[in-house]
Amino acid sequence: MELVSDHYQISSIDALELVQRYSTPLYVYRTDTIARQYKRLMDAFAATRLRVRYACKALSNPNILRFIRGLGAGLDTVSIGEVRLGLQAGFLPSDIVFTPNSVSIEEIIEASLLGVMVNIDNISVLEQFGNRYGPEMPVGIRINPHIFAGAHHQIATGHIDSKFGISIHQMRHVQRVVESTGLKISGLQMHTGSDILDAEVFVWAADVLLEQAPLFPNLSYIDFGSGFKVSYHANDTETDVESLGLRLSQRFNEFCTAYGRSLELWFEPGKYLVSAAGYLLTRVNVVKTTTATVFAGVDTGFNHFIRPMFYGAYHRIENVSNPHGNDRIYTVVGNICETDTFAWDRKIKEIREGDILGFYNVGAYCFEMASPYNSRPRPAEVMIHDGKDHLIRKRETLEDVMRNVVEVI
Repeated sequence: MELVSDHYQISSIDALELVQRYSTPLYVYRTDTIARQYKRLMDAFAATRLRVRYACKALSNPNILRFIRGLGAGLDTVSIGEVRLGLQAGFLPSDIVFTPNSVSIEEIIEASLLGVMVNIDNISVLEQFGNRYGPEMPVGIRINPHIFAGAHHQIATGHIDSKFGISIHQMRHVQRVVESTGLKISGLQMHTGSDILDAEVFVWAADVLLEQAPLFPNLSYIDFGSGFKVSYHANDTETDVESLGLRLSQRFNEFCTAYGRSLELWFEPGKYLVSAAGYLLTRVNVVKTTTATVFAGVDTGFNHFIRPMFYGAYHRIENVSNPHGNDRIYTVVGNICETDTFAWDRKIKEIREGDILGFYNVGAYCFEMASPYNSRPRPAEVMIHDGKDHLIRKRETLEDVMRNVVEVI
């Protein structure tokens, strides 16, 4: 959103006009922001054969998927449902990678038969798959580099206690499985965590991964996952992808020369592409003054927007209706019948009942993690594309929530 005259605009659309057309709470996504982030990443790694596989668990509305496909990206999936959603959105099987965790061998087989590349992160599953298909079905391996990275333990996935990946110390075991079954290993993958600021962490992890690569002579790609940190407020920091691109591209190209073949370098950005593209517009139901706090109670809750409660995440909040008001201190809370707080003691332009508040950076893991908790249906989604607003998901109704209920008494 940008302040233009006396109103906030999302791209060229007045935010209050969107509220009038679609009501609240309302998720809004800007495709121009997604395109900008994609171009920035591609430019940073222009010296390599970069392939972006968008991590669709961040935001999987099919309209967003089709737009990202049009940019030239592939898809990173973690469930068979996401695989099928990607195929329905027009991605070719060869453009989809499936990197699940703790799923059945049947789900992995189903994905392979659909023609997508599968990264396996468990020796037992790798052996089952190899005994069944041998060299007929190429696969990738997800490696755990034993590096703790990311700003929060819930989004750090490459450390020694993580459930993700096959330990680098188990590569001899992996080799025995490959040799005994004839498996063709086409790629190596890792993902160390999210909100990684220091490019040095990526380079360090890359060295760990590339050290294992010579064990596998038939590689076509090296997949470095993602985890780029994005900025959430004016003074926040973010991953310097340009610096990372220079350093990692040089290291990767040197490896390819030594390996004897030019491989593809893959990244799986999710939040990096869509976080800043998303906004949540919500209406203030009540302003409640207590002996210690002034609460602004809005018409949504952690059932629609869980990141502040789940991760302790900071999201910038603006008063869309009163952008020139005096600064006041508010605690912004939701309408769920539990502790449900979006911001504590936050300085916001004076809030009045009926005002519209805008939350920033809600493109990733917000609508995706929404639920109808308290029997409050999920919000609508709108996409701003080429300066026009498009409804891309209708607001749910109670009938939608109850659709699959079977009444027996």
